[in-house]
Amino acid sequence: MGEEELRQLIGGCIKQDRSSQKMLYKAFYGFSMGICLRYANNREEAAEVMNQGFYKVFTRITTYDTARPFKAWLGKIMMNVSIDYYRANLKMAYTEDLDKAEHVSNGDMPDRKLNYDDLLGMIQKLPNAYRTVFNLFAIEGYSHDEIAGMLDISSGTSKSNLHKARQKLKQMISDADSASNNNTGYSSGMGYSPIVAINKVVDMQSVIFNKNIRG
Repeated sequence: MGEEELRQLIGGCIKQDRSSQKMLYKAFYGFSMGICLRYANNREEAAEVMNQGFYKVFTRITTYDTARPFKAWLGKIMMNVSIDYYRANLKMAYTEDLDKAEHVSNGDMPDRKLNYDDLLGMIQKLPNAYRTVFNLFAIEGYSHDEIAGMLDISSGTSKSNLHKARQKLKQMISDADSASNNNTGYSSGMGYSPIVAINKVVDMQSVIFNKNIRG
């Protein structure tokens, strides 16, 4: 979508024009759903959260600063709505602080190549608290102190949950490797297109997702 077309759509949304709202929704459906899916248990929940997000977009469109990229503004709303949804409805139970959580290992994960959908499915299997912290740290790029403030937890708890999320993902990737070796799934003959070998959390942020929405 060109800048001029986007500007016109935003102008229409400011006037509460339903046609402009519908076109904007369609134009950014995939982008918004991609963010919500990372925080949701499944596609149905993600769609519910995304629609809440678009409601906020349309009711707050007058606050959008045109000097900022629209995607950054939209993505921030989708992220915040996702966090609010789980805080309000799922009452995430965070793990206790780890006294020695200051040094969370960035140890290598198995040298496994996965496509986006494979990895997304694994992230959705994480417990809600682990998944939320993992997304905020590894994908959105927030620090543990920032996450602590956003989720009303301690920095140590954030580090603990990230560590445990990475351990669970490592195990799931190892299980996928075992399944591949046994020709029971994730094999090259199953139509999965490799994207990148997952070695560190930062790889997921900079290579696989490439959707940092801060700014």
